[in-house]
Amino acid sequence: MGHPPFKKVLIANRGEIALRLIRACHELGIRTVAVHSTADAESLHVKLANECVCIGPPSPTESYLNIAAVISAAVATGSEAIHPGYGFLSENAAFAEICGQCGITFIGPSVKNMRLMADKAQARRTAIASGVPVVPGSEDAGIDAKVALKEAEAMGFPVLIKAVSGGGGRGMKIVEKAEDFERLFNQASREVEAAFNDPSLYVEKFIGQARHVEVQVIGDKAGNVIHLGERDCSIQRRYQKLIEESPAPLMDDETRAKMHESAVQLSKAIGYGSCGTIEFLYDPISKDFFFIEMNTRLQVEHPVTEMVTFTDIVKEQIWVASGREISYEQDLVRHRGHAIEARINAEDPITFTPSPGEIEGYHPPGGLGVRVDSGVYDRYIIPPFYDSLVAKIIVLAETREEAIRKMLVALDECIIGGIKTNLDLHRMVLNHEAFRSGNIHTKLLDTILEERAAKESSVERAA
Repeated sequence: MGHPPFKKVLIANRGEIALRLIRACHELGIRTVAVHSTADAESLHVKLANECVCIGPPSPTESYLNIAAVISAAVATGSEAIHPGYGFLSENAAFAEICGQCGITFIGPSVKNMRLMADKAQARRTAIASGVPVVPGSEDAGIDAKVALKEAEAMGFPVLIKAVSGGGGRGMKIVEKAEDFERLFNQASREVEAAFNDPSLYVEKFIGQARHVEVQVIGDKAGNVIHLGERDCSIQRRYQKLIEESPAPLMDDETRAKMHESAVQLSKAIGYGSCGTIEFLYDPISKDFFFIEMNTRLQVEHPVTEMVTFTDIVKEQIWVASGREISYEQDLVRHRGHAIEARINAEDPITFTPSPGEIEGYHPPGGLGVRVDSGVYDRYIIPPFYDSLVAKIIVLAETREEAIRKMLVALDECIIGGIKTNLDLHRMVLNHEAFRSGNIHTKLLDTILEERAAKESSVERAA
């Protein structure tokens, strides 16, 4: 690949994704700078980077979200570029703009792309103009409750209330009947104003038993865009993904090809020049799919795509940020086997409350086709201030059934002592008949949890 794209890159993140970025940079011959809060002084990303800078106290707003502190660290260390990973500042257009003003390359899309796709109503209009199907919904952002109710009645219940800004399921409400609409709309508005400082909402038709399927795209500054196939992210709780896989099960090749084409079409229409994800709702009965949003950043679940395409998405993202064209032509992208990712969180498996604390005994799984992305180690103390993700276990096998079996073995081999984790929840999902058959949807985990609660209740009554 010749000379490194940058001499030094600052990693504006923490945990497993910071390590992932550091490793990619080091393989490219790039020196790295880790920033950290006082709570993360003993973190693995701090130990593995070439340099480190403490940027503030534990609170994310005073450290990892502190734009002035991050930029100051980059300037002080002579960093040419900043990689934001995912979360934190990764989709903050103002931060990307400040990077540019300071002569620092933001490893991500253009400010214009970020602002366009961050406004979900505007992103929806862009998709429509590009000929990409969208879920029936309101065309105006920031509508009030009474206007929104009329639109909801016109499209028919159930409907979904969504935030114009932000993501992660904040403010998302499923409304089954008209009499509940205004109450839930106002409640959602208060939630998103508190979370994103923007109370704007929009409404779209709710599709029951739908699947969440997303297409990985990479674009460069020369206007080239390719896709790396799709991932199914339907196993989720409260809109937070738990298990992802590639390719999507039980999807015919014609539908798959149309979805890929739509993703590339939309990316080219906006001149997208980085890695990103086009997200769709897929109706397995009608085989229709609808654009819902675009994530203008690296995704947590990018490893499943890397495993089946043998592509390093992070390296490619860094290269195109430096101005180079994509390494691959679409015809050269090859897909092989089936990959599954399980997110292992430090949380109570029953109540789902976070379970920070000291890890007492840590043994990650291994073997052929097993990858573990993690930022923890034995005796590491998981701080209570951040996301509860401890590790991502990713497996690759020839078939989906083999991948499920491999993941179950990996979960059994994984030891994370001293804290509570959701390892058992993963086993329960992977062994469930609906998951094994590929008949998955975004509410399947809720169904599985209801079945567990009913079973435990009957056991208690019998006792």
